[in-house]
Amino acid sequence: MNLGFKDILRTTLNILHLDITQNLKYDRLTKQIIKRVLLPDSICIDVGAHKGEILKLFLKSAPNGRHIAFEPIPFLYEALKTRFTNRCSVFPFALGDESKETTFQLVKNAPAYSGVLKRKYAVKHPDVQEISVLMTTIDYFLITTEKIRLIKIDVEGGEFAVLKGAEQRLRNDKPYVIFECGLGASEFYGTTPDQVYDFLNNEVNLKISLLADWLKEKEPLSRNQFCNYYSTNKEYYFLAHP
Repeated sequence: MNLGFKDILRTTLNILHLDITQNLKYDRLTKQIIKRVLLPDSICIDVGAHKGEILKLFLKSAPNGRHIAFEPIPFLYEALKTRFTNRCSVFPFALGDESKETTFQLVKNAPAYSGVLKRKYAVKHPDVQEISVLMTTIDYFLITTEKIRLIKIDVEGGEFAVLKGAEQRLRNDKPYVIFECGLGASEFYGTTPDQVYDFLNNEVNLKISLLADWLKEKEPLSRNQFCNYYSTNKEYYFLAHP
């Protein structure tokens, strides 16, 4: 798949460490975390794989690992399946905390905002088409004794459901989890920061840090700190970790 102008520009800005947007900062920090935590044979999961940017990083840092991607948008799934044939396992499922057929909101003029439920869209005149997709959970779908090293979750507000659907994996494998959690998306799913923090800390015994803080080996976030970042929307990407 050829890179478009926006992809080339984003890659160049990442290399130069020019964080002109919050998302560019998160892209750069995500790359650093993946490079630091993955071993050559690590197994990784990409939930909401989109165009495959994260899958490409998985393959670069863990070339001997088995990587699994989930992408329910049909045309993106087909492109991923073609691009990563014989390199990654790609599935056309949405992920959540139960297995069922569900409606899915495809934002045709801004696919990155697509998700199971409608949310706030940072685009003028969003063209939303409701489609049907199959939903499953990580715990139900992944029948393997091999340990998962890293999970990336970007599903436009439905991240907490994905985490709950991976409870056994999170508890047993203690993977690193890069996930989004912020206003404008999560609240449309009825999610609160307290729920996310308590689940990760108390139920599966994972800590939560800002991406930059973890790279600098700073202390994990307290419950109040995490909730404050959520309520102010100052930060909306986090790392759950052992």
